[in-house]
Amino acid sequence: MSAVVAVAREWLGTPYVHQASCKGAGCDCLGLLLGLWREFHGTLPAPVPAYTNDWSETSGEERLLETARAYLAEKPLWDAAPGDILIFRMRRCAVAKHVGVQTQITPTPRFLHAYSGRGVTEGVLTPPWARRVAARFVFPERI
Repeated sequence: MSAVVAVAREWLGTPYVHQASCKGAGCDCLGLLLGLWREFHGTLPAPVPAYTNDWSETSGEERLLETARAYLAEKPLWDAAPGDILIFRMRRCAVAKHVGVQTQITPTPRFLHAYSGRGVTEGVLTPPWARRVAARFVFPERI
């Protein structure tokens, strides 16, 4: 099991709290990623501005993808591995705005993410979810 998967699973059951990033107390999907970054790299590389649930939808700006490309290492979509950071588009042609962590490839692909009403959960990366993956990243070795 990858170190990222092991640490990400420690967040399971954390309640959903918009803009939060505290293991066991509350986080949203971005907060989960920020918490993992802090566990592996310490302080965040840049401040995270406040955001709404519909962030970037009205402007059409790919803020999440652009920021991920600035601080994470992008890899091909087909090159799946446990510990990959997944960025999702929730609708076709919409901006990418959801984050998860691939936890398993075989026998059944799985991922971990945080969402409203459920908190941090791990589930099957079903075909409808897999079609929504806009990009795949890994944490850099060291910053």
